[in-house]
This record gives sequence, C-alpha cells and structure tokens, in this order.
Amino acid sequence: MTTLAADREIEHLMTLHPKGFDLSLDRITRLLERLGNPQDRLPPVIHIAGTNGKGSCAAFSRALLEAAGHLVHVHTSPHLVNWHERYRLAAEGGGKLVDDDVFAEAIARVAKANQGQKITVFEILTAVTFILFSEHPAEAAIIEVGLGGRFDATNVISRPAVSVIMPVSMDHEAYLGDRVELIAAEKAGIMKRGCPVVIGAQESETALEVLIETAERLDCPTVVYGQDFLAFEENGRMVYQDEDGLMDLPLPRLPGRHQFANAAAAIAAVKAAGFEISHRAAEKAMTSTAWPARMQKLTQGRLVELAPKGAEIWLDGGHNPGAGVVIAEALAEQEEKNPRPLILIAGMINTKDQTGYFSAFKGLARHVYTVPVSKSDAGVPNDELALRATEAGLSAEPVNSVADALMLLRDSWDGPAPRILIGGSLYFAGAVLDENGTPPT
Repeated sequence: MTTLAADREIEHLMTLHPKGFDLSLDRITRLLERLGNPQDRLPPVIHIAGTNGKGSCAAFSRALLEAAGHLVHVHTSPHLVNWHERYRLAAEGGGKLVDDDVFAEAIARVAKANQGQKITVFEILTAVTFILFSEHPAEAAIIEVGLGGRFDATNVISRPAVSVIMPVSMDHEAYLGDRVELIAAEKAGIMKRGCPVVIGAQESETALEVLIETAERLDCPTVVYGQDFLAFEENGRMVYQDEDGLMDLPLPRLPGRHQFANAAAAIAAVKAAGFEISHRAAEKAMTSTAWPARMQKLTQGRLVELAPKGAEIWLDGGHNPGAGVVIAEALAEQEEKNPRPLILIAGMINTKDQTGYFSAFKGLARHVYTVPVSKSDAGVPNDELALRATEAGLSAEPVNSVADALMLLRDSWDGPAPRILIGGSLYFAGAVLDENGTPPT
C-alpha cells in the first residue's frame, strides 16, 4: 500500500505521543482553544454514542440526509484500511473521503498548535475533525464517539442538534466500568442540557433506565425506541412508526433484523435534529445505505477467489457478545431463506470477550478457523483463540491466515457450497478488505 502524506504525519505523531486512550477533556480543550475553537463553528451535529450500532446509525443518517439533498460531513472511527475513512467531507452528489493533501495539512496544523505538549494521537485526530468540518461548508455533521462518551475527545460539542445513544452492552470494561449501568452512564455523558436525545433499542432494562433518567435530569426532549418510535417487518417491507404516523419502506440494504432498529434510530435522530425527511427520501436511503465490514457481502477480490466454488462470503467487524448475537441472528435468517453450512474464520483482540462472542454461534457454525490479527499488537494468538471457540462449544482449529483458511476449506470441502463469515474484530476486518483489494471508498 502506498504511504500517503497524511499517513506519514500520523506515523510521526505516533513516535511522539503515547498509544491508546487517556480519558479526559483537558488536553483536547486546551488544543482547541489554540485553534480558535472550531468545534463551535460546526453545522448542526448528530452526535452518536453506544456499544453497538453507532456506525450503522451514522451510515443510515448520512443516507437519509443526502437523499433529502443535504450536504453532510461524517466522522467515524476506527478506520478499516486507511485513516482517511474517518473523515467524509460534504460534496454535491454525496460526501467524499478527505483528500490526502487536505488531510495532511490539517494534521500538521493541529500538531503545530499543540506545541509538543502531552496528548494522544486520537485527540489530535479529533481536533482535525473539527478543523475540517468547520472549514468546509455543510448543512449537517454526523460525529461518532470513539470510546465511551463522557470523556471522549468528541464530547466538546456544547450544543448538539441531537445526541443519540445506540445499544449499550459490556465492552471496554477497563475504561468504562464492569457493569452495564456504569457503561450506560458513560455513554449518557454526551447528552447536553436541553438538547434533543434519541435512545436506540436497548437490550438491558438497567441501561435504558440510566439513559432515560439522565435525559430527564438534563431536561432533554427525548424519544425512546419501543416507546416513541419503532420499526418492524411486514410483508417483506420495513415499517417505521412514530408520533407522526407510519412510513412503509423497503427493507434496509444492510442485512440483519438488527438493522431495522438502527435505521429507525437514524430516522428519529435526523427528525429530532430538525430535518424533514420525506417518504421518498427515506425510501432512497434504505436502499442506498452502505457500511463496510458490517455484514458486508464479499463478491470479488483476491481472497474471494481462494474460496470454495460458489461460496457465499460475509465480512463483519462485530467483536463483543452483543455483536455476536445480532450477527448470528442475521446468519440464522440467511439460513432460513437459503440453507448452507456455516463456517467461521475469526480473528480477535485480547480486550474482548472471545468466548462470549463465539457462544452466539453454537449450533449454527459447523467449524471455526482462528487466525492472527496482523493489524493489532493486541491480537489473540490463533491457538489461544481456537481454545476460546472450543470453550463456547464450537469445533475449531488455528491456521496462519485467512488465505490459508480459505484454501484449506476449498481443498477439503465436499458438499453444498458453504456460507463463510469472516469476523471478530474491526482491525481484522480492515486487514481482510486490504488483502482482498477492496478497501472502503
């Protein structure tokens, strides 16, 4: 892969500043003051937190706004292959990933303003978000939280158009707490007094209570999935319902029943932010939403060519037990429509509950190949990951790479063409897209 100017700037920053997160707003606040507080000059912001579904909500929100003719900036993290994926700048006909020279110049400017003081690379790159989004015209900005909420570097936005809390479950316990109510409280930290709040579908009643109580304490106009809005399937269509009535829409392009709730949260968020969404725009958005490495079907590329003939290949970066459940449900739906033997190729990092993730696939997956995660120092060794899968009741074996797994499967397969899920980590999914030659655009 060619080293781009922005990559060189980021690599230099990584030699100067510690890796990882240091949850506090002091450093980012100081830096933004030196830059003239660009976070106060943004278009209306849709600020999205949650454990699972943040990226899908961002993708649906972007599709809705663009289908309605609006210019939209989008910030997401982490990236899959290139850092540029985190910054999509508004453009006529649909946003585009930031140009390398524009990105590199913004990084250099922010780094210079920091004057070598202690800071994390994520904080510098968050300041870059605010610089880019304040200097390029748009009518809305969608900003995804990096980690948690209360002390995430994005949480310097004082008056969001809407704060969105997607499903909360156990993840990043070392930073956010070891009980779901503590994690919910951290996510709720993006709510601002008097600003609208949308609460997406919650699997935990305890988390939901914390979120609603926080919104009420801050006098936030609040809409809650299942109470004030919802979505369901009827006659092969998705029906969205809120106090304004019903919208009969095509099924979301993103597969899996969990995407109904994600799409519904996006519709509710865009409306709460003050944008009108016509039925026609909503229809267009459901069929045009794209979100790489979230139940993404791989149909071509270098890795795809190594698979057994006729194999169906899915890629998903979900990496915790909650994500495992929704991915397994999506694959079970596929199994009902078109039965095929399911094979998993998994790579995970050591901060995740690997056994919990694999447990969701018990009785569904025929076999698991475990592979190393090349893009992360925290990757779980493939033999150890195979043990975790075995603990979850699955048949598993370690191999050295995705390519090895696919070739081993191809050479030994005897039966109907399999369905293959490659997943377990966003880092891993990004490496797969890179190796396959199909990075996000």
